[in-house]
Amino acid sequence: MFNLPNSLALSRIIIAPLMFWIILNPETFTDRGIDITWNYYVASLLFVLASATDFFDGYIARELDQITMTGKILDPLADKMLILAAFLGLMMTDAASPWAIYIIIVRELFITGLRTVSISEGIDIAASWAGKVKTVAQMFAVGFLLMHWPGGDILLWIAVVLTVYSGAEYVVGFARTYARHHAA
Repeated sequence: MFNLPNSLALSRIIIAPLMFWIILNPETFTDRGIDITWNYYVASLLFVLASATDFFDGYIARELDQITMTGKILDPLADKMLILAAFLGLMMTDAASPWAIYIIIVRELFITGLRTVSISEGIDIAASWAGKVKTVAQMFAVGFLLMHWPGGDILLWIAVVLTVYSGAEYVVGFARTYARHHAA
């Protein structure tokens, strides 16, 4: 059950609340006389490390033939926990648009629910290219926003558009697969 890929996914679940806490508590650094940019660096480093585990857990699972039902559930859950911790922290510190975050959260919750239904129906819908691009766009947006770099807002809205598009693509793919699955 807890092979290496699943353990990497679990590490994202552990890192997400830690990163969230760091984003929301910059005084941890500033009260000790450390410049606030170190808060940005630490939160960004945690986000990058956790994001890297997302790539490696999937790669290792495929290469070592360690794809499990636990992993199919744990991996997207860990992804959502990480990205939502980052986006909610950014929104709560006024570093990200609440509307953009709301749209992303609604899409993520809806697709996670749809994914759960597809698994329970025995329907396997692989991540699409648009879904992978969406994830990368969200990660770049989070990185820029965490570091307070220019262009973070633009990247966030690009991520929102890709998030909505990939969600619509997933719904269409699910509907087609569901219809074929139940027609047989």
